[in-house]
Amino acid sequence: MTDILDELEWRDVLAQTTDIAALREALSKGPITVYAGFDPTAPSLHMGNLATLLILTRFQQAGHRPIGLVGGATGLIGDPSGRSTERVLNTTEVVAEWVSKIRVQVEKFLSFEPGPTAAALVSNLDWTAELSAIDFLRDVGKHFPINRMLARDSVASRLGGDGLSYTEFSYQILQSNDYLELYRRHGCTLQVGGSDQWGNITAGVDLIRRVEGAHVHALTGKLITKADGTKFGKTAGGAVWLDPALTSPYAFYQYWLNADDRDVVRLLKVFTFRTREEIDELEKSVADRPFAREAQRTLAEDLTTMVHGADELAAVVAASKALFGQGSLEELPAATLEAALAEVPKAVVPALGAPLVDLMAESGLVESKSAARRAVKEGGAYLNNVKITDESYVPAAEDLLHGRFLVLRRGKKSVGGVVVG
Repeated sequence: MTDILDELEWRDVLAQTTDIAALREALSKGPITVYAGFDPTAPSLHMGNLATLLILTRFQQAGHRPIGLVGGATGLIGDPSGRSTERVLNTTEVVAEWVSKIRVQVEKFLSFEPGPTAAALVSNLDWTAELSAIDFLRDVGKHFPINRMLARDSVASRLGGDGLSYTEFSYQILQSNDYLELYRRHGCTLQVGGSDQWGNITAGVDLIRRVEGAHVHALTGKLITKADGTKFGKTAGGAVWLDPALTSPYAFYQYWLNADDRDVVRLLKVFTFRTREEIDELEKSVADRPFAREAQRTLAEDLTTMVHGADELAAVVAASKALFGQGSLEELPAATLEAALAEVPKAVVPALGAPLVDLMAESGLVESKSAARRAVKEGGAYLNNVKITDESYVPAAEDLLHGRFLVLRRGKKSVGGVVVG
C-alpha cells in the first residue's frame, strides 16, 4: 500500500506533504480514505484539475478509497488562491448547473463498483447549507487564529493590492470545514490538491487536530509548466477544457500531439497510466527518433481516449489524416470537420463565387494571390484533396463538404479552409 507515494515521486507529481513518513506509515496499515475537491468556477474541469483528479485515481488503483468533492457551496464563494483580483460571484442557478456538469466529469475517472475501494461523490453544499452564521462562527470560525489566516500566501498577496473581501477571506474556513466533515462522515484522513491549495489544505489539517485531536494528512501535486516556464494546459484562446463543447476533441488531440520534445516525457508520466518501462522506451524514442513523434502521438491518443473515448479518438485521427490527403474528407462527420478547420487558417465567406486563388489568399494559406497562382502552376494546390491545375477555377456548390466547408491545401503540409455562411 505504500507504493503509491513512490509512484507519485517517480511520476514527478509530488510537491508537498505534511509528514511523508507518517503518511507512509498510515498507508502501510491498509486502505485509507482520500479526497480532492473541485470547485465549479467554470462549466468544465481543465487540465490542471485533471492532474489532481488523476492523483485521486492512482490512489484508488493502489487500493484506497477516493472521494470526489464538488464545491456546491465553495463555488458560491470563490477561492482567492492564485488570484490578484476579486472573483465575480455567479448565481446559485449557474453554480448548480456547473456542479452537475463537473460531477459527470469526475465520475468518469473513478470506480463506484461496490467494494473496499468504492468511490464516493459529494457536494459540500449538503452540510454547508444547513449551517447558520452563528453556528459557523462559534463552532468553526473560533478555531482560526486571524494572524495565521493573514499570513497565508493567498491572503497576504492580496492585502498589498486591492485587498480582499470577507467573503473570499472566509474561503479557507469553508474548505477546512469540508475536510472536518469528511473526516467525521467517511473517516477521510488525506486531502490531495494542486500546490496552490497548500494553505487551504493544511488549514483543514490544523482544524481537525484542534477539534478532534486527530492527525490527518495533506498532499499536493506540482504545478505543471512547460520547458519555457509557462503553464501547461493553456492556449492562446484560453484553457484546455475537458468539455468537448469548450475544447473540441480535435483541438484537444492536436494540443498534445504538438507537445515539445522537452515536455512530453513528463506529460506522459503525469497524464497517462503508461508503465515505467513503456515511458522509458518512449523517452528513448524522443532522443533517437524525434522526427517520429511517437511519444507525442502516444500522449495524444491516451489522453483523448481517456477524456473523450475511443470513438472520438478514431474520428480525430481520421480527420488529421484526411486533411493531409491520407483519407476521405467526405466521410468525416460535420462536427469533426468543423473542429478541424477551426485549428487551421480559414476564410469565412457569405457565399461561393470567388476563384480558388482568391480563397487561398483570403484564408491565409498563402501570403498573396500571386503566391496562390504560383502554387497552382507548380501543381501544389488542392481543393478537398483534389489537385487543381486551372488558375481560374471557381469552387461550386457541389464542392462543398456538408454544404458548408472547403478544405484547401498547399503542398503536403499546409492546410487551410473556407466556411460558407
